Formats: sequence, C-alpha cells, structure tokens
Amino acid sequence: MKELVKRLTEKGWTIASCESLTAGLFTSAIAEVPGASQVLVGGIVTYATRIKEEIVHVDHKIIMEDGVVSAACAKAMAENTRKLLGADLCVSFTGNAGPSCMEDEPAGSVYCALASEKGCRTFHFQIEGSRDEVRHRVVDAMREQVILFLNEEQEIENG
Repeated sequence: MKELVKRLTEKGWTIASCESLTAGLFTSAIAEVPGASQVLVGGIVTYATRIKEEIVHVDHKIIMEDGVVSAACAKAMAENTRKLLGADLCVSFTGNAGPSCMEDEPAGSVYCALASEKGCRTFHFQIEGSRDEVRHRVVDAMREQVILFLNEEQEIENG
C-alpha cells in the first residue's frame, strides 16, 4: 500500500472505499501507511444488503436482477460512495468469500470496481483459498489495479 499512498499523494488525489466481503480490509491496509491521512477520505462497510441500499443507494432493481455478487452492484457501490464521500477515486468490493455457493456464484467469486470522475471500471476475480485468503488476495489485486490506473493517468498527462 506504500506505493499506492505515494502515487496518490504525488497526484494530490484522494481515495475512498465501499467494502462488503473485505469488511474494511482495504481501507485498513491504506491507513497502516504513514501519510495515509493525506489521501484516505474514508470507507463504508456494506456487509448487509440493506446497507448497500440504504446507505450507498445501490438501486433495489440491481440487487434483485443482478444480485449483490455482481459487476453491476460493485459499480453502483463505487460510483455512489465516491460521490457520497467526495473522493477522487473509490474502490468497491463485493462477492462470495465462501465457503459455499451464493447467488449461483462459487466461493471465491469477487466483483470490484474503481470509480473516478472519468467513469468506472469493473473487475471479476475467481480466487482460490480460505475466506481470509480470498479477502487478502482481492485487496492486493485491487491495490495493483489502482496503481495501474494511476500509471495510465500519468501517461495521459505526460502526453
């Protein structure tokens, strides 16, 4: 996370999160880095479905048609939380850490999103391992995706 905090600091950007299966792990990992207060706005843990709807305003239609373990839900979580918390970037995590199938999605199926003012990218990961391994591996995967996004933005700025 040190590299992520460094890159965000250099850009002068802030980040937030909306976490379901990771239950705040991403936000906590950022907060462990000295200087995180310059970039970390905050995070919302939406473990329960009703919190996704009531707090971050995921449309009930998305939950009914696509489910909470879906790209559509991850996208809504990231976009809505970015606006709610006033961050430049927001990362969301929703999925099934296991041990059994949920919404026809196997254990280890995780959907994430990265929202910015330019739009939103969604990601799907199928991760093997225990519940805790799934949670940690997807946090690592999204850290890398945010760094890649920041690298792309830097390339665009440099022409």
